[in-house]
Amino acid sequence: MDLSAVLDFISNGVTGLGVWGTVAATLILTHITIASVTIFLHRHQAHRALELHAIPSHFFRFWLWLTTGQVTKEWAAIHRKHHAKCDTEEDPHSPVTKGIKKVFWEGAELYRAESKNKETMEKYGHGTPDDWIEKNLYSRFSWQGVALMLILDMILFGAKGITVWAVQMLWIPVTAAGIINGIGHWWGYRNYDCADAATNIVPWGIIIGGEELHNNHHTYATSAKLSSKWYEFDIGWGYIRAMEMVGLAKVKKMPPKPKFDTAKVKADFDTLQSVIANRYDVMAKYAKSVKHAWKEELAQLKDKAQLESRFLKSSRKLLQREPGKLAAPQQQQLVELFQHSKALETMHNMRVELGVLWERSHFTRDELVQKLQDWCERAEASGIKSLQEFSLRLRSYA
Repeated sequence: MDLSAVLDFISNGVTGLGVWGTVAATLILTHITIASVTIFLHRHQAHRALELHAIPSHFFRFWLWLTTGQVTKEWAAIHRKHHAKCDTEEDPHSPVTKGIKKVFWEGAELYRAESKNKETMEKYGHGTPDDWIEKNLYSRFSWQGVALMLILDMILFGAKGITVWAVQMLWIPVTAAGIINGIGHWWGYRNYDCADAATNIVPWGIIIGGEELHNNHHTYATSAKLSSKWYEFDIGWGYIRAMEMVGLAKVKKMPPKPKFDTAKVKADFDTLQSVIANRYDVMAKYAKSVKHAWKEELAQLKDKAQLESRFLKSSRKLLQREPGKLAAPQQQQLVELFQHSKALETMHNMRVELGVLWERSHFTRDELVQKLQDWCERAEASGIKSLQEFSLRLRSYA
């Protein structure tokens, strides 16, 4: 081998790729890691939303050992605890309690700290791989995998392989630990008013494998599909469906899909059951009704009440919030708003009443059915168009 060949190997490795070729290869490699995290660790291991054939399952485990050194039991246990204690002081990585800067920049450190919590591992780490290769390789020699990846990158890409490896090592701490756990509970849009602060960062879940649709996930945590609206795209779901078509995966859980009987003239027990099962869909549709009512009232509020635009803007946002989550000053702001709009007050109060249907209470089944029927009758007699239309849809749940 002559000197020029040696220098070329040192510079470009066995692939011989130039700078842009190496960039493309790096993006492909990091995307495989993202797919491994979202499909294997998240949807398969942590939430049991799908079953995986041994071939992809072992590939994902091996690839994650090379690219993250992540132990499956630790990841699944920490994530399950995150859902169980979401946005409380016990949440391992909540920006609500720990601050956005802490979670974004030190998300990986928070994971490592929680992985040393034996109680977390024992309580939430059940059902994860416990076979020979897990005990004797992946869990026992977790850092050796990423060291092997460094060697492979240098063989493949030459000196540039060091940079490729560095990007691979940073990819999950930044995207999963930082962006999803941080920004995904801090900034974005919400389709559903779930119990925590989870948001959808963007409607196209590509860069982080579909995990960008974080509000959807926290609403339907055990669903294999993270997209919800027609304009949302979950690339991880695309991979799962492709594997399912060739027999390498089987979807176990999906979000409930409401069915309707438009001929139904009165709410009954079946309606009650469907409304409770699809309560997030119900409240998402109610939020739209509130928006329509707001638009109808806005001109009056501006002209007659002459309220400041800042007050109106913040009040509109408060009307979209779960009433039980509003602080005292926010509740007082709505009281002031309602002095100028009885329609909005009615929309707000009836939303509170609607929530009683799926809250744990002392009401019997028949009493809850009666409450639902009474709610629909009052809504349709309210004279508020958006509320009337919502009620007609509500009693047709089947």
